[in-house]
Amino acid sequence: MTRVAAIDCGTNSIRLLVADANPETGELVDLDRRMTIVRLGQGVDKTGRLAPEALERTFAACREYAEVIKEHGAEKLRFVATSASRDAENREDFVSGVLDILGVEPEVITGDQEATFSFTGATKELTGRADLDKPYLVVDIGGGSTEFVVGDDTVRAARSVDIGCVRMTERHLVAEDGTVTDPPSPAQIEAIRQDIGEALDLVNQTVPLASARTLVGLAGSVTTVAALALGLSEYDSTAIHHSRISFDKVAELTDWLLVSTHDQRALKPVIHPGRVDVIASGALVLRLIMEWIGAREVVVSEHDILDGIAWSIA
Repeated sequence: MTRVAAIDCGTNSIRLLVADANPETGELVDLDRRMTIVRLGQGVDKTGRLAPEALERTFAACREYAEVIKEHGAEKLRFVATSASRDAENREDFVSGVLDILGVEPEVITGDQEATFSFTGATKELTGRADLDKPYLVVDIGGGSTEFVVGDDTVRAARSVDIGCVRMTERHLVAEDGTVTDPPSPAQIEAIRQDIGEALDLVNQTVPLASARTLVGLAGSVTTVAALALGLSEYDSTAIHHSRISFDKVAELTDWLLVSTHDQRALKPVIHPGRVDVIASGALVLRLIMEWIGAREVVVSEHDILDGIAWSIA
């Protein structure tokens, strides 16, 4: 076993996994897995810069994670940063802050690298499952971007496009004064649908979406929709992991999320407070992907890019 620590810093959240990994058996044993909503991508789509308050929220989480990593005695650490920090003009402020706190530089990876990590993390456990046909389409719906990966035992094709839940919300639902339209108007929903549709057409130019036989969905938007679909009274990753949610249920929940108010969504204990304003956009991304490829269900994975990062250093 090798004790590793992996950090995935996205547009909406930063997550830590400390685990013991055995590459020979394919076993990854969690010691600590946690997530903090930091909204690093706050305003990036509009300003092109990381906001000072967003950086401070992220650095506060990094200080907490540094203590956890030290406590568990991880031998190796890899910090991967995705969409928001790729796009920002002042990303050097982010890089230097992380280096000071954790002693490693965040790797601002490409969309293709992000897709490969996501695929590895999501599918490593699925090998040998007779009830799930290959090839897989792994869809990682993040805050700033969504990654699409088609593969069987290895990646065949991948593409990252800017249709994450935070980006769609900020682009179409946030007014000049920073308030979120609640609930969105039909015209706003149609604008989001248009963006997603154009992105799917773009993805299909290089990723054979129609060839996929099993859709695997990753990240907070998907797992939150699954928690709602399962009727959980509290978030339970064990129940969510490898659950299979039908298209009809995804469509029903998306319709409700798009007409609900902030307060109604906040009453659902499985929706993290940091996702209350962006979950409707994330659910709509999932629904339209399923419509586009004709998927009857999505297999939900709690293992994703974070696990892929851990395997990359094991």
